[in-house]
Amino acid sequence: MSPVAKLLWSLFVVQTMNMLIVNQSVIDMCASFFTLLAAVIKVDVTSMSHDSVYHQFVCRFWLTRLPLFNFLSTSTYGILLMALDRYVAVVHPVWQNNNVSQ
Repeated sequence: MSPVAKLLWSLFVVQTMNMLIVNQSVIDMCASFFTLLAAVIKVDVTSMSHDSVYHQFVCRFWLTRLPLFNFLSTSTYGILLMALDRYVAVVHPVWQNNNVSQ
């Protein structure tokens, strides 16, 4: 393996913090995308029927903003996990090196 390839490989080695940051970025991107869609797409609720599966889906899924709530909750837990990971790395570095896979 060439030295350049070794250097690039060492930069992209999967570590716990890198996985958390990538996960956080994807979640925040999805939340931003859904917020943009929710602001742009307006649904007329006056013509909805109780019999239509589509209208039930729109009412329960889109109008309640359930995906946005889920994305934001997941984002909060991701930030909590990153803070916990950094806490363990700073306060208990020997334990982390022995017990946490890199």
